[in-house]
Amino acid sequence: MSHVTLLTGPERRRRWSEADQRRILAAAFAPGATVVAVARQYDVATSLIYKWRRAVRARETGFAEVVVAPDETVAVSRPAASPAVIELEIAGKVRLRIPLSTPPTLAAAMVKALGVS
Repeated sequence: MSHVTLLTGPERRRRWSEADQRRILAAAFAPGATVVAVARQYDVATSLIYKWRRAVRARETGFAEVVVAPDETVAVSRPAASPAVIELEIAGKVRLRIPLSTPPTLAAAMVKALGVS
């Protein structure tokens, strides 16, 4: 007589929608969260979470929206002899001022260190 084993349970090759992936990524990289805990919660391999993050970053690289607006308070309070700067405000949380004399490679490294690129 032959022996047959029937495996039941979740399908191992699941198809995650992009919305599900983004939800899991947001949970995994939220402040205070750990990737391991979120991976266990959703029954996903940690390597898959990191793979999704790389894919999202690859899709989202490129140009960022830049809004150029005069800032009257800075223009009025700045002495006429002060050097010109490039000012970046990121998500209203971080403000970076880069003097125009800064070498482009150093400016790019500073922006990359903030996780903007």
